[in-house]
Amino acid sequence: MSTPKPTTQIVILAAGMGSRLGRSLPKPLTELSDGRTIMQQQFDNIHAAFGNDAAVTIVVGYKLEHVIEAFPHASFVYNEQYDQTNTSKSLMRALQASSAGGVLWMNGDVVFDPEVLVRVGDFVAADRSFVSVNTAKVSDEEVKYTTDAEGFISELSKSVVGGMGEAVGINYIASTDKWTLLRHLQKVGDQDYFERGIELAIAHDRLRVHPVDISDLYAVEIDFAEDLERANLFV
Repeated sequence: MSTPKPTTQIVILAAGMGSRLGRSLPKPLTELSDGRTIMQQQFDNIHAAFGNDAAVTIVVGYKLEHVIEAFPHASFVYNEQYDQTNTSKSLMRALQASSAGGVLWMNGDVVFDPEVLVRVGDFVAADRSFVSVNTAKVSDEEVKYTTDAEGFISELSKSVVGGMGEAVGINYIASTDKWTLLRHLQKVGDQDYFERGIELAIAHDRLRVHPVDISDLYAVEIDFAEDLERANLFV
C-alpha cells in the first residue's frame, strides 16, 4: 500500500488590529470589489491550489469572534497578546500548535493571484523552505532580501541595503526546518516580524531558504486605502 499524502498545513496570520486601514473590523474581513473579503479570496486560492482538504489554521486576536464566525470550518490559534506583539509571535503560536510536517503561511492582508500557490506547490510538495518574492520593485518600507552565492536567502528585513526585491508575505517552512525557526521566533522581540526569526535561523543555523519569484503575478499587501484600490484592479 502507498503511504497517504500528508495534508497541507496552511496558516493565515490575522491577529493584528490593522489600524492603518482605518476599519472597525479585522483587516482580513475587508471587502473587495468582487464582494469577497480579503480572507475569502485567500481561502479560494488555497482550495484552488491544494483542494478542499487543506488544513487551514487562522491566528486570531483583535475582534476574533468576527473571523471565527466568517470561517467556522477553519482551526484557530489565539494570540492573546495581539495588541502587544507582531507577526513573529503569531507565527510562533501557530507552529507550536501545528502537526508534524511543513507549514505554508501567509499574512492575512495579502490579496494575490491564484497562480501564486500553484507556482509554489512544487516546493510545498518537495518540503523545501521558501519565501515568495517580488523583484519588480524594492520599496524602503517593505521587507527586502538578498541572496548568497548559492542563491539562497541571506538577509531578510526592512533594513536590508541593496535588496534584490521584496518579500510578499507567502512562505513555507519545511518539516526539517520548523523547530529551528520556532526556536528563533521564541527568542526575537515582541515587535519583530516573523522575517527576523528566519534571518536569525539563516545566520545561526544555516537555514536554507529559497526565494521564489512571483514578480509576474499580482500580490498586494493591504496597509492603506490606496493598496485596497490597487488590489481591486486585479480581483
